[in-house]
Amino acid sequence: MRTILLIVLTLVGLNSGSALQAQSNVTLSFNADWRLMLGEQENAQRMDLDDSEWKSVTLPHAWNEDDAFSKPIHEHSTGIAWYRKTFELPDNAPVDKVFLEFEGLRFGAEFYLNGEWIARHENGVMAVGLDISKYLKKGKNVLAIRTDNRWDYKEKATNSVFQWNDKNFNANYGGIPKNVWIHFKNNLYQTLPLYSNLKTTGTYVYAKDIDVAKRRLNLHVETEVANESGAVKNGNWQIRVYDAEGKLVKSFDKKFTIAAETKSMLSSQALLQEVDFWNWGYGYLYTVESSLSIDNKQIDSRKIKTGFRKTAFKDGMLYLNNQVIMAKGYAQRTSNEWPGVGLSVAPWLSDFSNQLMVESNANMVRWMHVSPWKQDVESCDRVGLMQMLPAGDAEKDVEGRRWEQRTELMRDVIIYYRNNPSVILYESGNESISEQHMAEMKAIRDQYDPYGGRAIGSREMLDSKLAEYGGEMLYINKSAKHPLIATEYMRDEALRKYWDEHTYPYHPEGKGPLYKGNDASDYNRNQDQFAAEAVRRWYEYWRVRPGTGKRVSSGGLNIIFSDSNTHYRGEENYRRSGEVDAMRIPKDAFFAHQVMWDGWVDPDPKGMHIVGHWNYDAGTVKDVLVVSAGDKVELFLNNKKLGTAQQSNRFLFTFPAVQFEAGELKAVSYDAKGVKLSEQTLKTAGLPSQIKLKLLHGANGIYADGNDMVMAEVEVLDENGQRCPTVNPMIDFSFAGPIDWIGGIAQGPNNYIGSTALPAEAGINRVLLRTQFGKPGTVSVKAMSNGLKADSLSFQISDIEQQGAYFQKASSENLPSYMGRGDGLGIGPLNVVRTSLPIASVTSGANQQKAQASIDDNELTDWVNDGKIENAWISYKLEKKSLIDEIDMKLNNFRSKVFPLAIYVDDQKVFDGTTTTSLGYWNAQFPAVEGSTVKIQLKGDTEGKSENQHAEIGGKKLDDGVARNDAGSTGTLSIIEIDLYKRN
Repeated sequence: MRTILLIVLTLVGLNSGSALQAQSNVTLSFNADWRLMLGEQENAQRMDLDDSEWKSVTLPHAWNEDDAFSKPIHEHSTGIAWYRKTFELPDNAPVDKVFLEFEGLRFGAEFYLNGEWIARHENGVMAVGLDISKYLKKGKNVLAIRTDNRWDYKEKATNSVFQWNDKNFNANYGGIPKNVWIHFKNNLYQTLPLYSNLKTTGTYVYAKDIDVAKRRLNLHVETEVANESGAVKNGNWQIRVYDAEGKLVKSFDKKFTIAAETKSMLSSQALLQEVDFWNWGYGYLYTVESSLSIDNKQIDSRKIKTGFRKTAFKDGMLYLNNQVIMAKGYAQRTSNEWPGVGLSVAPWLSDFSNQLMVESNANMVRWMHVSPWKQDVESCDRVGLMQMLPAGDAEKDVEGRRWEQRTELMRDVIIYYRNNPSVILYESGNESISEQHMAEMKAIRDQYDPYGGRAIGSREMLDSKLAEYGGEMLYINKSAKHPLIATEYMRDEALRKYWDEHTYPYHPEGKGPLYKGNDASDYNRNQDQFAAEAVRRWYEYWRVRPGTGKRVSSGGLNIIFSDSNTHYRGEENYRRSGEVDAMRIPKDAFFAHQVMWDGWVDPDPKGMHIVGHWNYDAGTVKDVLVVSAGDKVELFLNNKKLGTAQQSNRFLFTFPAVQFEAGELKAVSYDAKGVKLSEQTLKTAGLPSQIKLKLLHGANGIYADGNDMVMAEVEVLDENGQRCPTVNPMIDFSFAGPIDWIGGIAQGPNNYIGSTALPAEAGINRVLLRTQFGKPGTVSVKAMSNGLKADSLSFQISDIEQQGAYFQKASSENLPSYMGRGDGLGIGPLNVVRTSLPIASVTSGANQQKAQASIDDNELTDWVNDGKIENAWISYKLEKKSLIDEIDMKLNNFRSKVFPLAIYVDDQKVFDGTTTTSLGYWNAQFPAVEGSTVKIQLKGDTEGKSENQHAEIGGKKLDDGVARNDAGSTGTLSIIEIDLYKRN
């Protein structure tokens, strides 16, 4: 192996404060050469303990990683696990101050160095720093860590549980599943952004006076400097700014004086011009280097990868770089895990997964319940994916010590991630919190990230005066004030291999076991209906998008992106709500979103996708679904035009009862004037003939660091090289060389976790392999299946730069940014499709004092009559006479009741019919009528529908309007909010 060349001067012993001023700091990976033992071990912290029989592991490594997808979340292995590492200090690094940075441990951890207890960390989520300087010895040092990932873990000092240590949401990958770094510094140094334990805040980079059009901003840098040298220090602070290509674009300096044994905050600013702004799908990052020098000799340097963007949160909308952007994306489980390894994947795999979200045209990810790990946050920076970032929560507000734990975690999260441009929203809770608690969270943001352009809010918070954003979990909210974004819509589940009822294994829509005694058909969908439901759900958000009036929805986040080893309701033992499966192979819903989401608000009309495949038995008749952003779609089978599509939910085009005929199925889309926009073709595949292997790995190389990985994709092809989409043959893998098998996932015994033989479901599957620490070389992989031509591939694993217990983690370096969407500037003005009509006064048949609640822009208040049908009317007088042709109403019990209504403009009836259940807002359109008043009247008994419609099953009754028990009343009309419009 090569030796790391550290450009420093001669080492002058431990903790000496006088002779190291010429040396700079060094940061190295501390992931190698750990020993692991499960269970309680007596004297495991002692230096002289013989751990030679313990398991050798390289971090990041959850000791129960094999549980990932083989066991349901509530059966994940828990208990005590000890990790030990023996190391010596390097010969050529400063050691005045030595810090360890753990990116996260699960759940509680006790740290011992050379037999002495040094610290405890207990939140199970966030990073922690340890100052080990005074505990180090010359020669051998032993670090021992006792981890405890039991579900009922309690804080030692208070005996309080942690709210977010929950068996439903936070997959339990125990031990040390994230990276560990060691920082060697002089006794004058810039601190680390690790408040927990160290109480330090590091460096803060932010922009003010941003002018997007002129591409300039004022760059501000603040850095906390500690002087532990015993003497006053005078020196020079240099700021160097490099663009994405590494070119120096700005340089500015400032003199400093820091008293002995103090911390001081240095701050400086400079004008930065010709700025490339970070944007959606445009992960443009700068490197800001902050260095301290004394007598022209650099003694400390810190590099911050960051990006610059302008945000605003107003008028019910989110603005990015001066343009309205509708939030479209996913509520992804924070574990973001993979089969057989959990969350501890190679850095490039985080980019691979998160970039797929962007390629599905998502612009935002909401990590669920707990903060993500550093690798995913930095990955979102690179791929251009906005983040809604939580600290820790389960599903409700709490008091006392459990609330304090949440505020402490939020503080740590903000300090750690405040330089990451993709972090746009801080989430204070997975459910609404009190105004007092919101004020506390906002104060933490204002203290540690006052200029980062990040809003802080919580789920719900619909009527909050303090929250800067909100939004319900599953339903549609509109606002003219702070943005409201649905945080977890569409709970349906579908296995990727279940195309439809006509394709092997012939899965009828919804077939599966009950869930807690309830019909669970929504959680056992096939791919046709999973994709169709994705369209139906998104349509309701898109219909009230920015540009549709004064009060709008700011978007919605679909739960989840990839199938997850968390709470499930379908027939498998893991969550299958993903638009991609656990190996990130797309389902049809992925492409449906790609069509609907390809735009800042309105989609590119050229987007189109034919749902499913075109390989059926002779005589098969089925509906063909096409998702299109065009206005019209035609379907051709072997150049013969088929019948007219039935358009629904704007984007879904259904061609009923199409009879299968082998050949080509082609869809063509057109705009409203008949101009062709796009076309797509499905071809019938021939019989399976061959296997094709494809190697996927990081663009920065493959390294022997014990954590880097490759993914082998296997396809079953016909003789023409086309994938056979309806076959599921067993694939036998073999491999040789310095690599470990992780495997993939498929439906079957133990989900095939860890197996070297598994089926290629729907003609495709993927498997993971992990490099071995310090073992470069050639690896070969072969895939075989009975009756098919086999395939193989080979690749080279590169050596790493190593010195003793330390190495440079090259797999984390030089990962490319994704900029596939371009800089995103100059998109154009918001397309305003209708105008809200201002209302001057309201009159009602009963409860006049509450009538104003139906137009107060507060979806937690409503007007309701007295239960008598003759009084079930309400009338709205406009500020001025106008054409009226559209109305939105949020009716109480919007998902469980329908209302027979008559609507009048002045005295002219413009609507006579029954509402439909919805995710929030019911819409009425009619030919334009000029008038001054609009009257809504209940004209008959209301009718109850299934209370589970559009919602979860088997649990608590979810939101269905305001909290009032009128679901059984038939003469009650209740309007939460109404909007009157004139279409443009």
